[in-house]
Amino acid sequence: MKRNRMLTLPRKRALTGFLFVLPFTAGFLLFYVNSIVTTVRMSLSEVTVGVAEGVRGMSMQWNDFFNYIRAFSQHATFKQDLTSSLLNMLIDLPLIIFFSLFMALFLNQKFRGRTVARAIFFLPVILGAPAISEAINMARALMVGGISPASAEVMASLGAGTTIDVGYYLYMLGNLAVPPVLINYIIGAVARINNVITASGVQIVIFVAALQSIAPALYEVAKIEGATSYETFWKITFPMVSPLIVTNVVYTIVDSFAKSQIVTLSYDTIFTDYNYGLGAVFSLVSSVAVCLILLMVGWLLSRRTFYHI
Repeated sequence: MKRNRMLTLPRKRALTGFLFVLPFTAGFLLFYVNSIVTTVRMSLSEVTVGVAEGVRGMSMQWNDFFNYIRAFSQHATFKQDLTSSLLNMLIDLPLIIFFSLFMALFLNQKFRGRTVARAIFFLPVILGAPAISEAINMARALMVGGISPASAEVMASLGAGTTIDVGYYLYMLGNLAVPPVLINYIIGAVARINNVITASGVQIVIFVAALQSIAPALYEVAKIEGATSYETFWKITFPMVSPLIVTNVVYTIVDSFAKSQIVTLSYDTIFTDYNYGLGAVFSLVSSVAVCLILLMVGWLLSRRTFYHI
């Protein structure tokens, strides 16, 4: 009896997934692993860069864990920058995810100007590019003494007549038995609204794509069965987009880490102070901390994620 060599559907899907990640895996093994090994060696060495006998090069002299001891016990701002970067990442994460999902639900509705509205919410991603940011900063510098003071006076005059008693709302939340921790989180969320909107462009696009991939028949059946909008969201919409929530969480953590203070500190230590060993320690410690957060958050979310096959 001849053996059936036809691939089953699960194996075909597994093969497709393997081929999809193969270029990244090959690039990671060929290029990135070598960089990680070099960074580890630099963190355990005293690195000297210069010209020896007409040949420019880099020399590493083993110094055990001196760079790590210096980072955690002698450096003035490393522990503070690392802690603040991780805390800001964890605080901004739920805000960005909730805001992105809410705006994706809004932008997925049918209304006039929907394409323009989607483009507006993606503009912060484009404007956040280094070249665009530099151009905006140069334009702002050229406007000093002209439009900028006038606009500042206008904003000041508007703000003078539109005062808001924030203490009243805090007092009201306290009377509603809202926990102080939640009140402080809400205050922080309001203060971070600009950063949240700026960091939500890609996540909104991903959520919109996920919402558009949901079969309309599911909503039609739910409507026929008499399901409310609340029930439809939690029984259909949220489970169907939950795999993309994991994707957006991973992207948000990585994106927040790439823009954090600790990355700036590591970059300045290496390329400004030319202290390669200490900068390598900053980079490794922060990267390990972020990887642990990714593993923990990914494991917690994967237990509640619904994968439609």
